[in-house]
Amino acid sequence: MLLLILELVGIATFAMSGSLVGVVKRLDLFGVCLVGVFTAIGGGIVRDLLLDIHPPSSLSNWRYLGVALTASVVVFYLHTVMSGLNREILVLDALGMGIFATTGATIALDAGAQPLAAALIGATAAIGGGVLRDVLVNEIPLLLQRDLYAVPALLGATAVVAAHEIGLPQNLSLVIGTVLATGLRLVALWRGWSLPQPRLPRED
Repeated sequence: MLLLILELVGIATFAMSGSLVGVVKRLDLFGVCLVGVFTAIGGGIVRDLLLDIHPPSSLSNWRYLGVALTASVVVFYLHTVMSGLNREILVLDALGMGIFATTGATIALDAGAQPLAAALIGATAAIGGGVLRDVLVNEIPLLLQRDLYAVPALLGATAVVAAHEIGLPQNLSLVIGTVLATGLRLVALWRGWSLPQPRLPRED
């Protein structure tokens, strides 16, 4: 039950993140909803394709599409009551990323994936929707920018796999992984952490 709840929460938060980007880009209702829905279900579709789940659960379960569309419409009409849209987008994106990393890894384990594959699939599910969102609005994906994004997702998914391997309950492993991934992403944003960059020669 917790797995389903987290999936729906993740879809809602990613849909809100995507639709807020659509609002900032001044898209119409259709455009905002399109970006929101694709952000919400894109990672899950990639996950299911990697696990050979046909059709993807995001397309066959009305609850997923319904939650994504509802969240997008709500943001479209209520965005004026929100302040600091950029901050809201980043926080929602961090939460959605953490949830999708852990639920993706859990679903992969339940489908029989090996630990390494489950961790990688979880991380892919976490970053897939955000990458698709940024591509749709012609932005450089957060995955390719300086701040930490894929690393927290991978660590959250790995925590779920490790907890599964030592026999911890599934619900506890989901909570641990989500808190780790989301928390690390938010702290990295707050502190300005990033991975090392190549030292390029200075231009004269």
